[in-house]
Amino acid sequence: MSSFWKDTARDVRLMKRGWRWGHRAQVPRSAEPFVPPATTTVFDNEWSRRPAARAVREVAQTGLEAVFRSQVKTQVEGLDVLERLDGPVIFVANHASHLDTPLILLSLPDEWRRRTAVAAAADYFFDTWWRAVGSSLVFNTLPIDRRGGALSTQPGEVLAEGWSLVVFPEGTRSKDGTVGRFRSGAAYLATEYGVPVVPIAHRGTYAAMPRGVNWPGKDRSGGRRQLTVRFGEPLHPAAGESVREFAPRIRSAVSRLLDEDATDWYASMRRAAEDRTPDPAGEEIAEWRKVWAATESPDPEPDKIRAWRR
Repeated sequence: MSSFWKDTARDVRLMKRGWRWGHRAQVPRSAEPFVPPATTTVFDNEWSRRPAARAVREVAQTGLEAVFRSQVKTQVEGLDVLERLDGPVIFVANHASHLDTPLILLSLPDEWRRRTAVAAAADYFFDTWWRAVGSSLVFNTLPIDRRGGALSTQPGEVLAEGWSLVVFPEGTRSKDGTVGRFRSGAAYLATEYGVPVVPIAHRGTYAAMPRGVNWPGKDRSGGRRQLTVRFGEPLHPAAGESVREFAPRIRSAVSRLLDEDATDWYASMRRAAEDRTPDPAGEEIAEWRKVWAATESPDPEPDKIRAWRR
């Protein structure tokens, strides 16, 4: 009898192995024909650079500026570099907050702002129609692929049409207020299309509105937070310089501007000449200490040259 049950159990196991219990194919994965993964087309917002949308954006940004200035104080320096450029250019900046985009756009002279688009993550700003329409209309955002979607408009096409482009090479907002690794997209576009890169460094946006916060906060005295933004000299790829070689130069330029904003021009230039510019990624310390340090608003000196306050 025991032999009978053993044979029966063996037969059940064999049947179990051969039975298709679910919808999984019986053909081994290695023998299946290759099927390319499905791709999605990112929201087409070419309309946002047409005259009608630009007219609406002008009105929207006028209202945005009034709200923005009522919540934060700004100091802008280095705009004179734009007087020597005709455009288009690629503005490259560190990324710490959703305040970065309005800070940069509203700091630009009107003629530059009206011809500037902002590279934005397609999987965040273009995941829903209302967010895609809103960001395209107010900030003239251009979707940048981070997850394999098919872009309706490429950044190079926008540059070729004479539009400048704001790029945040870190790809996402800082989690602790420090500057992360720069991706090479901006360096590639500058090299490929012969467009200069204007480095931008700003401070204070993380303290005013870090991740998880939807409205600018007040400083410890209950007043408006101070933001600073500084435009640097344009960078061009040197003859024979590769994208991998140019990208670190862009990050170094942003790092020096951050150092200048925190100290002064002469001291930052000396440190740069001696290759001692502080790394904006910060020291190897606990993340909470970086966050705590970044929550302090910058304290701009009142006698800095070319200071522009509002």
